Amino acid sequence: MARAMFEYTKTILNKVSFDSVLFCKELQKAVKRLLPYEIEELRIWIDILVKEKPNLNQCLIYLNP
Repeated sequence: MARAMFEYTKTILNKVSFDSVLFCKELQKAVKRLLPYEIEELRIWIDILVKEKPNLNQCLIYLNP
């Protein structure tokens, strides 16, 4: 079930990646829901996404411990 939540989170973040404010809000929610190892996987995925969409770079602060 947890894996399904991780995949769902990636889907949502991808869909809202056009708006950095909305992306940041969804990322904050995701960090509360996901397990620590999933957050690390999400960080890797977001690093790749930020290379394509640099405007999302500001949202990375929510992934720092």
